[in-house]
Amino acid sequence: MIVPSRFPILAAALAFLETGVFARVASGDDAAFGARRMAMVRAIEEAGVRDSITLAAMGTVPRHEFVLARDSARAYDDEPLPIGQDQTISQPYIVAFMTQALRPRPGLKVLEVGTGSGYQAAVLAQTGCKVYTVEIIRALADSARARLVRLGFTGIEVRHGDGYQGWPEVAPFDAIMLTAAPEQIPQELVRQLAPGGRLVAPVGGQHQAQKLVLLEKDRSGRVRRTVLLPVWFVPMQRGLR
Repeated sequence: MIVPSRFPILAAALAFLETGVFARVASGDDAAFGARRMAMVRAIEEAGVRDSITLAAMGTVPRHEFVLARDSARAYDDEPLPIGQDQTISQPYIVAFMTQALRPRPGLKVLEVGTGSGYQAAVLAQTGCKVYTVEIIRALADSARARLVRLGFTGIEVRHGDGYQGWPEVAPFDAIMLTAAPEQIPQELVRQLAPGGRLVAPVGGQHQAQKLVLLEKDRSGRVRRTVLLPVWFVPMQRGLR
């Protein structure tokens, strides 16, 4: 594939793919979807995401497999889409932005809170991270687990659980990502973040302005907070469903 020179980072990402560093593109793909996905990745790079590992991962995961069948034609548009159970899959730019913010690399141990359909977990796994993902709605957890297995993704553990509690049995984590918005970042999750780790989360109530926040924990355990950009996410829920 020839990539225009104005997309140098995407070109580097595609070079990664050609060397086989990343897992194969999951099944269920075709030329039309592949072309749309590459256009999506070019748009993400133009919008400011520059991490080649993130772009390469976004270029391999078939987003059309993670949305409702009726929405497959819109899968590569830069918009959130419903996935059932009153939940959504985030727009591609936000997925890429949040992935980049974690500074993904092979071997990174990541906790994701809010599995949804499994798309974000798949993207993280494609960067080489080991992913532990927690979903509070059993129907979504079960369907995401089955989907990820069917599509051939590895390095992902899916759990039906309360994200406010994290996954203490396998903590600490090098990075933590929340894909639903709490009013405040749960302290239990901050405790499960390893020194030197990064946590990315949307923060704010359902009817309040939300901000995407980055927490960085230094080697002594002190936490620095940075606001990245305004966002809107579904609220983070309590209590198993």
